[in-house]
Amino acid sequence: MGVYTKTGDDGTTGLYTGERVSKNSLRVQVYGTIDEANSALAISRAFAKNEDVKKKIFNLQKIMPLLMADLASINQSPLIKDEHVKQLEKEIDEMESSLPKLTAFIIPGDSQAGAFLDLARTITRRAERKFMELAQNGATHKVDEIFLNRLSDYCFMLMRIEDKN
Repeated sequence: MGVYTKTGDDGTTGLYTGERVSKNSLRVQVYGTIDEANSALAISRAFAKNEDVKKKIFNLQKIMPLLMADLASINQSPLIKDEHVKQLEKEIDEMESSLPKLTAFIIPGDSQAGAFLDLARTITRRAERKFMELAQNGATHKVDEIFLNRLSDYCFMLMRIEDKN
């Protein structure tokens, strides 16, 4: 199979479950925004100095396609599970307990990786807003909504660890 299929030349794309939808459909916009966040995570990992942060980002990147597949699917059981959410929460709690309590807003940009992690956080927030719009008009999974919400917090904590603030 080649890189191009020509099936999208009519302005549609195929979902994971086979349905064809417009390339500008809200569903495609949501998983496309998550794909953008994953790219920001990739850049973050490339620049990260902290090996634990690199490892955590890499592990997260292996989960992101599951979230995108959930959103590119209709009437399928979610691939993101409660265990994924619980793992993020556990790691967020561990990172937070290792850092000083926040007393002011953080200005991102102390490092390249930290800046890109903040970008990943804001892209994730945009994906979450788009997800909520989709949830009002289409089928979504609650676990994906919760995972997305934790994901932005996770990116924030990774930025704090990388920048040590």
